Amino acid sequence: MKLSVVVPAYNESQRIGRMLDTYLDYLLPRYHDDVEIIIVVNGSRDNTAEVARGYSARFPQVSVIEEKEAIGKGGAVILGFKHASGELIGFADADGSTPPAAFEDLARNIGEAGAIIASRWFAESVVEPKQPLKRRVVSRIFNFLVRNLFGMDIHDTQCGAKVLRRDAVRTILPRIGITRWAFDVDLLFQVHRAGYRIIEWPTVWHDEGGSQLRIVRASAEMLIAIVRLRLIYSPFRWVVGLYDHTFGRLFHRS
Repeated sequence: MKLSVVVPAYNESQRIGRMLDTYLDYLLPRYHDDVEIIIVVNGSRDNTAEVARGYSARFPQVSVIEEKEAIGKGGAVILGFKHASGELIGFADADGSTPPAAFEDLARNIGEAGAIIASRWFAESVVEPKQPLKRRVVSRIFNFLVRNLFGMDIHDTQCGAKVLRRDAVRTILPRIGITRWAFDVDLLFQVHRAGYRIIEWPTVWHDEGGSQLRIVRASAEMLIAIVRLRLIYSPFRWVVGLYDHTFGRLFHRS
């Protein structure tokens, strides 16, 4: 069964080489030509695209899509999904925080579900180094809100590794938008709304460092993003238009 791995990459020239080395070393002996890695370089101001093209020149399993605009993780994943040819289609972070063995573990355990997602909140999950208390608290609050606002029994929507069946991807592609922080929630909510089962699976996750995340601002944006997203799927959709033309201009627009 062919596996497609989409890698959104924005200013990742310092980390994406290590990620590709580990993924190719692990996946190629197991899948040979039945794996493809699609790197979606978007809006990068460094030489991420050049690094990625170097790998595509050496490995036929690697392809590169270059988008001049910074379309965010969501836009990059959607673009990669449109080009993916595998029966199983997933995405992983360019920093390599999810090791290839943990990613393949998702593909091997998806069964008949529409999607399987890596979760850092199982007792058997390995998270190294342990995340700071502030980030853990924010993550818990965020996922509590997601469960209650969207009715999904999922405890870690934001972990960067997810695998979907091709039919699920094709079903949700016309329905998902591009959002800065709510993309993963939107994607999973569309899978849920379409009637597919979603499996949450223990994972191994390493904080590779180099993140430019500012926790306070990011937390505010995450909260606004999920509330905005929930309003879109409610009778109060009109509030979103009002927000976009007022307070929305102070934050990253979707």
